[in-house]
Amino acid sequence: MSTAELEVRGRIVSRSHAIDDGVVSIREERIIAVRPFAQWRAAQPNSSIPEFAGTVLPGLVDIHNHGGLGCRFDTVDPDEARGAAAFHHSRGSTTVLASIVTAAAADMVAQAEVLRGLAEAGVIGGIHAEGPFLAAARCGAQDPRYLRDPDLELTDQLLTAANGHLRVMTIAPERPGYEQVAQRLSDNDVVVSLGHSDTDFTGFRHALRPNGVGSLVTHLANGMPPLHHREPGPVAAGLVAAAAQDAVVELIGDGVHVDPGFGALVFATAPGRVALITDAMQAAGMPDGEYRLGPQTVRVTDAVARVPSGSIAGGTASLLQCLTWAVTSCAVPLRNAVISATSIPATAAGIVDVGDLEADQFADLLIVDDNLRLRRVLRRGQWLT
Repeated sequence: MSTAELEVRGRIVSRSHAIDDGVVSIREERIIAVRPFAQWRAAQPNSSIPEFAGTVLPGLVDIHNHGGLGCRFDTVDPDEARGAAAFHHSRGSTTVLASIVTAAAADMVAQAEVLRGLAEAGVIGGIHAEGPFLAAARCGAQDPRYLRDPDLELTDQLLTAANGHLRVMTIAPERPGYEQVAQRLSDNDVVVSLGHSDTDFTGFRHALRPNGVGSLVTHLANGMPPLHHREPGPVAAGLVAAAAQDAVVELIGDGVHVDPGFGALVFATAPGRVALITDAMQAAGMPDGEYRLGPQTVRVTDAVARVPSGSIAGGTASLLQCLTWAVTSCAVPLRNAVISATSIPATAAGIVDVGDLEADQFADLLIVDDNLRLRRVLRRGQWLT
């Protein structure tokens, strides 16, 4: 149902507002005002009073997502990619970056070309390339057959295929050719995210701002050496950079990839610099069974996805579930967790007009109950659920 004029009333929680009883006013696909209910009522005393709907959050922004409901983003079938996006939209992630994984170069370029069309249509928020310039020792669920050193030729092919919609690319900073490729990406407004790296603290920290061009860390602690007090490695380097406001760290909040204690540590160390992500793959929203991630087969058992080597192969949760995990398992205040699932990832990936409840933003929001259970989703001024 399209909504030319709409008033949504409830407890509003976003970066710009924390209002116990407020109203979000919407015209067509944009928010035109966010006000306390009393202020809204004084401005239009003769209008019908909207029902208090529950807790109103901005549409969630997932900047690392490989698919869901049996559909993949690493595909050349636009309908399949559209299905993956629609599933996550219906679960409250109204903005999704479509993530492709390490594969043959020609396949990755073809996938970027298909996803470009969906980005141009507003179905996805852009493209994230996770690979193929990653460390073999920390490849995780990335297919090691297709890993390679960073090179400008493939980088330019991906940039051309995406036509301005490649938002983020994950690279291991220790691989030869990193500096040139990272600079080329930055020059083309692509966020350089460091991940799947086996380098040490100094090398990883140097590649992040202010010395390097990296400004994002791909799924902190996953795809990198464990944090150790004598070998702090990329985990400590990412946290130090985030605490210094030089980077944002992604955190997979599905309760599988990291322990709640580690999640609490990350939020406490780098407040305002944590982006919750799902790293969701084809099996999100599906029963246990056999699925695929890039060229590899994935087995899902008890909602945990693994490749044959035993490495965890992406997530099966929604971003709202990740937000709930941060609140209930890591004791993160609700507003902080909401910001980490909305405005922080949007800003980190350079996505505009989403991630907050504020005038001129897209009319993307979700309504949840007191236990953060989903009630309704509004995307671009249209109710999805």
